[in-house]
Amino acid sequence: MSESLLQVQHLDVTFKTPAGTSHAVRDVSFDLNTGETMAIVGESGSGKSVTALSIMQLLPYPLASHSEKSSIIFDGQKLVGAPDKFMRHIRGRKIGMIFQEPQSALNPLHSIEKQIGEVLKLHQGLGKEQTRARVCELLDMVGLSRMKERLHAYPHELSGGQRQRVLIAMALANNPDLLIADEPTTALDVTVQAQILELLQKLKKELNMALLLITHDLTIVEKMADKVCVMQHGNIVEQADCKALFKKPQHDYTKMLLAAQPKGAAVNLNDNAPSIIEAHNVKVHFPHKKTFWGKIDTWVKAVDGIDVTCRAGQTVGVVGESGSGKSTLGFALLRLYPLTSGKVIFDGTDISGHSRKTMRDLRRRMQIVFQDPYSSLSPRMSVRDIIGEGLQVHSPEISKSERHDRVAAALQDVGLDTDVGSRYPHEFSGGQRQRISIARAMVLQPEFMVLDEPTSALDLSVQAQIVDLLRGLQEKYNLGYMFISHDLRVVKAMAHDLIVMKDGKAVESGTAKAIFDNPQQDYTKTLMAAALDLKARKAA
Repeated sequence: MSESLLQVQHLDVTFKTPAGTSHAVRDVSFDLNTGETMAIVGESGSGKSVTALSIMQLLPYPLASHSEKSSIIFDGQKLVGAPDKFMRHIRGRKIGMIFQEPQSALNPLHSIEKQIGEVLKLHQGLGKEQTRARVCELLDMVGLSRMKERLHAYPHELSGGQRQRVLIAMALANNPDLLIADEPTTALDVTVQAQILELLQKLKKELNMALLLITHDLTIVEKMADKVCVMQHGNIVEQADCKALFKKPQHDYTKMLLAAQPKGAAVNLNDNAPSIIEAHNVKVHFPHKKTFWGKIDTWVKAVDGIDVTCRAGQTVGVVGESGSGKSTLGFALLRLYPLTSGKVIFDGTDISGHSRKTMRDLRRRMQIVFQDPYSSLSPRMSVRDIIGEGLQVHSPEISKSERHDRVAAALQDVGLDTDVGSRYPHEFSGGQRQRISIARAMVLQPEFMVLDEPTSALDLSVQAQIVDLLRGLQEKYNLGYMFISHDLRVVKAMAHDLIVMKDGKAVESGTAKAIFDNPQQDYTKTLMAAALDLKARKAA
């Protein structure tokens, strides 16, 4: 019989803010047994991550506080108010945590080997050779075998999915009794997502490990969880066995979550629409190894001969596994990465050789929404200043009041209240921060946008809202989008044309409908099969 490992009773969390006291979690109670998986689901801002961070005692105390009745007991030990020395022994050794945003969770100054190895040295006291062997073993475990040749790489040199898998390796390094996974597959493509979920299931069984899964993806919950807690506005509104909840949800909010997903199709496209941006045989190669004499011996071919055309009002979807070159292609089109060869033509002008100064004049007309909202938003600027900064640079002639009006309109467009303008990025959930990123790009009313995983951090109901928003703006302003995503469900709802990338090359391209209906290449079929499996788990 399973033993109770974690007991959360009457958990309250309040934050002191300039606007007053904010109640993030209210009277939350649940038990998690050894070898069991519990999922906490709900929309962004519902209190899921705050609940998880309370278990680790990682909230910004004393700005955050718990009520006297709040109790968290792990393996017989009280955690609420426990001394830092005791919690350092628990964190990473007894309780591992996969954080939601890998870019902000990883140290930008340390190599991958050092960051994973630090956990092993701290808790197990392993020597240098033992540490390296275990690091390589962990990288194999999370599907990063090729990273064993790049142990000295830094987080910024990895794709979003690769960074997420490094975090998973760190969390599993000491075989913890409890693993808290906060959106563990958010940045991963569907094939790797399936691998990671299978890995977590396997490790949970082999190590008899308890798993607390924080997610907005109900398809993952249905496959992984034994029990489910549904949170809304800091409260648990429904708690039940997984099968019972999916078969017969009781609460209206749960029913809404189960029904929410991106629907519809791409906006109608004018076949005679002019081309906004074209790329011809674009190559972006990065130096990898040098000879003894300093000559570059090996190159990483991140993008290797890609052709793209995006017209006004058109969405070009780009899909592929992590590290396939999707984001690098988007950055190359915006000239954020130098081209090794090839041409990029924007609005009839060849911008391949433009200098940074010349490109600055075009930045208003071409914008980007980055994959990781937390690292792309300045922590020292208010939301109003973040969104309005582009207007100050590209439209200095407008008055301060007009700038504030346009910022307020952008906030409303992405579903945020205008009074959040005085707050800072750390005060928002991951999904809310992504909406701020979208507002920052939209406020300039660009002609072409690269959307790099714009919905990866959002719960399903907000994904549907953002997809509807993007389609509405595209139809209204005749915008061209390059939509980079690992979520084929979202791409299908947005894209007119599709490029499938692998190892820097386009393995298949054409109309989205033709590729979704009848993929030709084995790699594309594998991606589609993985996506369909994730979508159809309930039927299975």
